[in-house]
Amino acid sequence: MLLVGVSYAQKVQQPYSAYLFTYFTGNGKGAEAIRFAISADGYHYRALNYNEPILNSAEISATGGVRDPHILRGADGKTFYMVATDMVAANGWDSNRGMVLMKSSDLLHWTSSKVNIPQAFTQFADVNRVWAPQTIYDDKTGKYMLYFSMRAGKEPDKIYYAYANKDFTALETLPEQLFFNPTGGACIDGDIIVKDGKYHLFFKTEGEGAGIKIAVSDKLTEGYVLQNKFVQQTTDPVEGAGVFKLNNGKGYILMYDVYTKGRYQFTQTQDLKNFKVVDNEISMNFHPRHGTVMPITAKEAQALMRKWMTPEDVIQTVQAQDLRPINVNLDSAAHKLYLPVNPGTNLKTFKPTFMALPGAKVTPQTPINFAAGPVKYQVSIAGEKPVSYQLVAVKNHNPVLAGYYADPEILYAAKTGKFYLYPTSDGFTGWSGTYFKTFSSPDLVNWKDEGVILDLPKDVSWGKRNAWAPCIVEKKINGVYKYFYYFTAAQKIGVAVADNPTGPFTDSGKPLIEQHPEGTNRGQQIDPDVFTDPQTGKSYLYWGNVYMAGAELNEDMTSIKPGTTTIITPDRTFREGTYVFYRKGKYYFTWSEDDTRSENYRVRYGVADSPLGKINVPENNLVIAKNKEAGIYGTGHNSILQLPGTDEWYIVYHRFNYPKGITMGEAAGYNREVCIDKLEFNADGSIKPVVPTHKGIEPVTLSKK
Repeated sequence: MLLVGVSYAQKVQQPYSAYLFTYFTGNGKGAEAIRFAISADGYHYRALNYNEPILNSAEISATGGVRDPHILRGADGKTFYMVATDMVAANGWDSNRGMVLMKSSDLLHWTSSKVNIPQAFTQFADVNRVWAPQTIYDDKTGKYMLYFSMRAGKEPDKIYYAYANKDFTALETLPEQLFFNPTGGACIDGDIIVKDGKYHLFFKTEGEGAGIKIAVSDKLTEGYVLQNKFVQQTTDPVEGAGVFKLNNGKGYILMYDVYTKGRYQFTQTQDLKNFKVVDNEISMNFHPRHGTVMPITAKEAQALMRKWMTPEDVIQTVQAQDLRPINVNLDSAAHKLYLPVNPGTNLKTFKPTFMALPGAKVTPQTPINFAAGPVKYQVSIAGEKPVSYQLVAVKNHNPVLAGYYADPEILYAAKTGKFYLYPTSDGFTGWSGTYFKTFSSPDLVNWKDEGVILDLPKDVSWGKRNAWAPCIVEKKINGVYKYFYYFTAAQKIGVAVADNPTGPFTDSGKPLIEQHPEGTNRGQQIDPDVFTDPQTGKSYLYWGNVYMAGAELNEDMTSIKPGTTTIITPDRTFREGTYVFYRKGKYYFTWSEDDTRSENYRVRYGVADSPLGKINVPENNLVIAKNKEAGIYGTGHNSILQLPGTDEWYIVYHRFNYPKGITMGEAAGYNREVCIDKLEFNADGSIKPVVPTHKGIEPVTLSKK
């Protein structure tokens, strides 16, 4: 971090007006590399170089990957020092022995050196991990001190320090212990910032009760006294604390990697003791892992922008009320930017704004009549020729929800006369979401966020993770409407009950399905679907991944009728996502084929004569698949809606995020969005293949009787 409160910082004080964020993005090839992002205010960040590495890890490291980058402005104010863990996670957490030292005079060009601790210092021959190095200038010695965590054998990790040589290419002193966790366990990810003449060492504890604590000292290399409380503002596991001072004088930011949730948390503090979450003020177009932020000057920021930012990236920072930012699409060849807006948006006074970026300007900056057609905007980056773009506002209805959601279940509630969507909360790395929401609509186009209806950590005792693929049924019991909500948690299926479609829902207290049904030993107990047979009034639960199982529910709707569980897997195309509905004497079964991370994820169907009978699979049974021409991929995990009292049908499904999903690799499989299109049948009852659209459907009106 930029060191404040010591003499060298006073000597080189400059009017810092922007911020440079250096980070890596995850485990695996290409992710374990140094990336840069820039910000004008410390809250809103934009990745440089299209979120691609600014250095080649294979060239600068011994292992082929680098993690945990830390950047520091030198004592002269114009030299920069960067250090990183030399490590590839695929080799194991106990596999690395060193770090990479880097140096630059302009933030654009870097020299690098590799340091292997056991090779450089035979006293540390049994060291098996060297993690998260950082650099600080020692004003007393006039040298740069590196501090990092090390572990020897099976001992707890401790934080050590050593001084770099003059050229910043090696360590010239034997590593010495700087700090250990006095309460026991490991001590990693140190970050030092100076305030009021005192050194504040932020670090992470490992093991039970892990989190971020602070130790304080009057001296850089000794005397740290533990302030024995956690300062992270979340109950989720965290690591990689990074602290920086805001340029506007309004305190400090403590940020950290909430690594099990694939997100960062930002907190603000005035005194380095009390921390307030400011996540709702933060925006980033990337997903960082363990990084650091350094204040920079306008001149430095402009140089970074000219090197690694383009006009087309600037124009895509567009923001506006009623805009769906994750669906903004740039046609680079035509220089056209398509702005998807919510239904009902007044295009005559539409006012796009753009992220404030150092050295960049977008004009005009006033409301424009977009109803008349494309509007011309101009992007200027300091020192570069301005570039013009045409901006077009588009009122498509797909996706129907703003944000990342998947596995949609749809319900028409007779009690309220409204429609409700119950999706998986998506956008979490590795499908790691932990809560469920619902949305209501009078017409299938305009949707209201009704909030969280079930939060696994708070509301479910037996499953705290992987909140996936819910379903719901409305039942009238003794003249009163009840809502039974079946959901996946920790690869088990539970049920919660409410008096209203928006909850609050109360979990039954135990899993309804937690083991493989007899006759199966593969797949997962996920993706429940509930169906009430209009012929008999009996309700059935279906579930399974790789296999399809079904069973009759007891009248209490919270237990399975013994002896009714049946394996009814239709054919080899079945993967998951069963949905059952009834039409004209036939029971239709739909399911998803392939993997949700695949662009070829799609829906097929079969027909049976009873809810648990043999499923007959038509030769041409594709319901919906990708529409490559429209850039729509990964269409699957559906539910089906029949408008009450009609033979009008709709398919509700998720797809990859448009337009970014197809470029995201496997991450497309957990950055999905919900869509609705019309479902139609041929005269013989077969389903007509659905072509997924961006336009979606028009608002529906239910007849009032």
